[in-house]
Amino acid sequence: MKLYNTLTRKKEEFIPLQEGKVSMYVCGPTVYNLIHIGNARPMIVFDTARRYMEYKGYQVNYVSNFTDVDDKIIAKANQEGVSAEEISARYIEECKKDMEAMNVRPATVHPQATHEIQGMIDMIRTLIEKGYAYNVDGTVYFRTRKFAEYGKLSHKNLDDLRSGGRSLLVTGEDQKEDPLDFVLWKPKKEGEPSWPSPWSDGRPGWHIECSVMAKKYLGDEIDIHAGGEDLIFPHHENEIAQSECCNGVPFARYWLHNAFLNIDNRKMSKSLGNFFTVREIGEKYDLQVLRFFMLSAHYRSPLNFSAEIMESSKNALERILTAVDTLKGLEASAGQGELSEGEKARLEEMKAFRRKFEEAMDDDLNTADAIAAVFELVKFANTEASSRGSRAFAGAIKKEILELTEILGLKAERREEVLDEDIEKLIRERQEARKARDFARADAIRDELLSKGILLEDTREGVKWKRA
Repeated sequence: MKLYNTLTRKKEEFIPLQEGKVSMYVCGPTVYNLIHIGNARPMIVFDTARRYMEYKGYQVNYVSNFTDVDDKIIAKANQEGVSAEEISARYIEECKKDMEAMNVRPATVHPQATHEIQGMIDMIRTLIEKGYAYNVDGTVYFRTRKFAEYGKLSHKNLDDLRSGGRSLLVTGEDQKEDPLDFVLWKPKKEGEPSWPSPWSDGRPGWHIECSVMAKKYLGDEIDIHAGGEDLIFPHHENEIAQSECCNGVPFARYWLHNAFLNIDNRKMSKSLGNFFTVREIGEKYDLQVLRFFMLSAHYRSPLNFSAEIMESSKNALERILTAVDTLKGLEASAGQGELSEGEKARLEEMKAFRRKFEEAMDDDLNTADAIAAVFELVKFANTEASSRGSRAFAGAIKKEILELTEILGLKAERREEVLDEDIEKLIRERQEARKARDFARADAIRDELLSKGILLEDTREGVKWKRA
């Protein structure tokens, strides 16, 4: 299996530190709002990478964090007049709902930055003791020039960065020994959450959080660190500097980064009005369609989102669902039970599609070509399986499609249709729960209906529903 390593800029054979085991850290979202479809791409891509590694027999320790202390979280909390903790807790739960709807499996551990403050203080103390960090009036900075390999991931030169203009230089540069030094700890401001430390009551810088969480849950040296390409510099570059200076060993052996997601060939932004949350997409499509769309291109290729491409993804996924439906029907109704000699020979031929699938995934997780292999299998199913064949033949092809789509995290079996009267009954039960202020039950009913493809909308005229 070969992976493209951002660190070396080439595909390399994947050899884990420990035979049969993979340690993998994926940077998670900052939880101050519903996640958007840009957040969804690394979630889906690296969930698929994990699934494939597990399919190959690896035991994967998959860690993905929640950044739950940040300027944006604090701003949202002040705007609503609640605590930052309330905001982060709310949006962690909402994020988990969206992940489940996209069939993104929970990480082995989902650490939260605010639960790991002591580890951050310990790492900063070590960096100060080793001469890699210094304290100025309660703010602790990292000395970038003291780490000789700074820039090795982003392939940037420190002197070029220094001359690259003020955009890279953060506030408080007059306090620093060098304008490119970055913050490890900062003193609190009025109305901000804070923790006591040897330097000041304050909070950690963003970069130190991931270094500490990766160290605690995976070790000083890990196999894979992944995230969006926007994190290469400065976030991942700074993580390397902190971790390697503190721990004295290479931080991560393989660095994987997914490319950007554009909307109608333009960068997603609220100001352009082309900003979509996963929840908004879920109101128009089953989120399996979003997952299929995300996997239909190679993860290192820029991906363009548009209504037309989503419709095309919906239709493509429908072809797989229809093939499985047809095979289910044949499995139930075909005349004979056992495989004929001819069918055994055709099932041997069918193994070629799995080989193509594995070759694609072994080549830097090429999900686009893996999906193409699934469609070759679907074409084989539509051509070869018929009512004249055996139940065992139809069942074997169905099993093959389901196994390959499961590796991609795609649900190839159609959801059981829920009757209108059952929907109305659950909506009435939800209304009663809300009147009784049993909001947990009301939310559970909404989630149950959503899992069955039923979308609810609370309006002044009452609750309206539609099928996704």
